[in-house]
Amino acid sequence: MDANWTAMSLAIVYILAMGVISYAAKRFANTAHNFTSGGTTYPALLVGFLLMSEFIGTTASVGTAQAAYKWGISAAWNLAALGIGFVFYAFLFARKFKDLGENTISGVMAKTYGKGTKLATSIIMIAALQIVAISVYASGGAVLAGLLKIDRATAIVITGMVAALYVSMGGMRSVIYTNVMHAIVKYIGILVATAFALSQVGGMGELQARLPAEMFAIDTAGWPQIMAWILAGTGAVFSTQYVLQAISTVDNAAKAQRASLYTALLLVPFGLAAALCGMCASLMFPKINALQAFPMVVSQMDSLMAAVVVAGLAGSLFGTISAISIGTATLLYKDFYLPAVHKTDIVKAADSRALLFVRIASTVVCLLPIPLAIFAPDVLKVTFLAKSLRLTLAVLVLFIFYAPQFGTPKGALTSILLSLVLTIGWYLAGDPYGIDNAYVALVIPLIVMSVSHLPRLMSSSRTMRDVA
Repeated sequence: MDANWTAMSLAIVYILAMGVISYAAKRFANTAHNFTSGGTTYPALLVGFLLMSEFIGTTASVGTAQAAYKWGISAAWNLAALGIGFVFYAFLFARKFKDLGENTISGVMAKTYGKGTKLATSIIMIAALQIVAISVYASGGAVLAGLLKIDRATAIVITGMVAALYVSMGGMRSVIYTNVMHAIVKYIGILVATAFALSQVGGMGELQARLPAEMFAIDTAGWPQIMAWILAGTGAVFSTQYVLQAISTVDNAAKAQRASLYTALLLVPFGLAAALCGMCASLMFPKINALQAFPMVVSQMDSLMAAVVVAGLAGSLFGTISAISIGTATLLYKDFYLPAVHKTDIVKAADSRALLFVRIASTVVCLLPIPLAIFAPDVLKVTFLAKSLRLTLAVLVLFIFYAPQFGTPKGALTSILLSLVLTIGWYLAGDPYGIDNAYVALVIPLIVMSVSHLPRLMSSSRTMRDVA
């Protein structure tokens, strides 16, 4: 099959239109603060679409279809887990984060655990976001390679170069505006792809008749894997930089809570649709690499249908990369640049060098994941490694808001550093004994903070005995 140039041409027109919006927003990104915050407040529904768009990058469609090719409908749990996470976030954290008035996770940590933990949080968050970028590039490159009939590595490099140009213009304001459009196009794209795939296999009834019954069971992926998705997904929602950054753009705590609930409602149907695509692909293309499940479905469409889907995938890729890049640049700016140049908040607002720094930083962090993306074999697993790393931070955030006296700053710092090393090490070792790395990330802060709390507990016990 020849490269689908019609689809690519129409998708490029869409990308250029989003570029125009980003360029128009550039005039509002006239300081480093405005670049990273958006410079104003936004409605809750708009932020709900923004957050949904950020979490359903190309990995959500390509990665979910990849897992569904093997496990069936239970692969949809990976996005349902995020929906569950946003429901918990709405009731446990949305109001508290908004009332705190801080738009970086590291800043939240610093208020309770000090500067050392703040820097460690920045490091683990930057690592996690870069891992997400790896999976986004890997899945986006797989789609582009299938459409253009070029080498996957070449496709990833092209994707990364275009993304680097895209994200460095309009800052947070352009991310909000363009990601809402991306969310709409993504939804239309996944529904079109699912409808097409079902039509190719004869409809839902035929799909059920031809696939084994376990492909329609909700637990084929295995409850340990599903619980790992829920833990990692919830942890990612609780502690992801760009979630806090987006939530901070609404003007009160009630709207922050509503935005979180809107996001949860939008995530689940997308996951089900992507899983159905992967299941159809297992019938349509029974001997392909599972990573190619979604791209192969798209490659069979006519030009117009494929263009809609590819535009949605392009929106997924650039929307997620934009959020990741700006989130990472914000952490580098607040936690490393400002302390290094000793600028106060008042002085930095008019500092053109600070604006230059965040623009360069957002571009550099956009390019760094490209080499590793070329070698990423399972985009869903890579994505959930990043979520697992953030699970450690989520546990510490829970302590901050609901048990601030538990543990010590040293324990928090040790938890983060150990998690960064051991969780990645566990993943690279292939998750020994069938234990997902998410469980490692969960247990480390619970154990370390408990051990660090023992001296305080023992001291309290001695004091009570002395009083008695």
